[in-house]
Amino acid sequence: MTIATLSLLATALAAAEPATLEKVTFGEVVRRALERSTTTVVAAEEVRRADGLLGQARSGSLPGLVATGIKTRLDADRVLASGAVAAAKDQTSGSLSLTVPLVVPARWFQWAHGSQFLDAAVAGQADAQRSAAIAAGRAYLTIIAAKRVVEVSERARETAKAHYEFARTRRGGGLGNRLDELRAEQELAASEVQVENSNMALARSREALGILVGGGVPLDAAGEPTLPELPQADQAVAEAEARRGDVQAARARAYVAERTYADSWADWLPTLAANWQGIYQDPPTLTTPKWGWQAQLVLQFPLLEGGLRVGQARERSALSNEAQAQLDGTLRQARSDVRLAFESLQRARAALRAAGRGADSARAALDLANQAYRAGAVNNLEVIDAERQARDAATSAVIAEDGARQALLDLLSATGRFP
Repeated sequence: MTIATLSLLATALAAAEPATLEKVTFGEVVRRALERSTTTVVAAEEVRRADGLLGQARSGSLPGLVATGIKTRLDADRVLASGAVAAAKDQTSGSLSLTVPLVVPARWFQWAHGSQFLDAAVAGQADAQRSAAIAAGRAYLTIIAAKRVVEVSERARETAKAHYEFARTRRGGGLGNRLDELRAEQELAASEVQVENSNMALARSREALGILVGGGVPLDAAGEPTLPELPQADQAVAEAEARRGDVQAARARAYVAERTYADSWADWLPTLAANWQGIYQDPPTLTTPKWGWQAQLVLQFPLLEGGLRVGQARERSALSNEAQAQLDGTLRQARSDVRLAFESLQRARAALRAAGRGADSARAALDLANQAYRAGAVNNLEVIDAERQARDAATSAVIAEDGARQALLDLLSATGRFP
């Protein structure tokens, strides 16, 4: 592919980009992720669902009022031997029934468990928000790194272009040769490819950020992020266990499962309810007046139900053990995340320092190679090799810088200080 073709391709790609690209700060990205991301929206609806389940569980412990109306038509009046009408052909009846649960321990515990389940759903929402914010924060940092890679690639392209122009001018003046010019042109083409690839990676990162925050359009990073302070190493694990959203959600789920199992004994208790019913019958019958009422106390004591309550208790026991195992695993993972995050941050910062020294040395070597080539002491293979090494070293420095930022974000999220 020629230089002209690459230039046309770059022009077409630039024309395809949106005319305006919204730049957002790190804090704004986190705020949008907490409010608009798919996971947080779903988690919010789960909270609403849990609130609805709480209302269903509560209903069994509260009074109920039911009105019933019946219109009956028989083929004919039902007449006794004495000539009295026992049941008229057309009948209208109605009733108003009030049921008041007096002693319903199982339903009371269901009400309490529903409230606890709602608390667990709220904790799960916080965990979902945490995950969304971390993903959005990482995407934001990835954009910063991608923009730095684009800058490095563009600087390398300008260096390669200057070298190519010098080689062509030198050959035109009778001091160079065609081979040096072709080598310089090839290096310029490679730099153009690097620029386009880095721009493609940047575009993908912007699209990913837009999706993560629920905006539907690509977003750009406005600048360096502002992150909370680092925790103390001796307090980091305790902070993680107390502040992390996933730990709190696992702890809430384990508590609900444990209480549900522990309260299974209430299924063996009797229930007592009061019923009152107002009656209307037109025309009245021999046994039913036109207006009347009745009241009842209903005591229920289930004796045999085919092993239902035993099976329910076993299921709840298994769920409680599963939730506790998940909590233990989450706590172990949190402690491991903290230890690994501290180690990763230390290594990432050491790598960044080394990469910075390497980039400085590569730039100095490139300057020396250019000076030697212009003085005629070396051929342009030395220059091309120095250009590639300088570009690779600068890219490595950008990658190391991004690694240090990501490690810092991982440490903050591992201890619960972010978001």
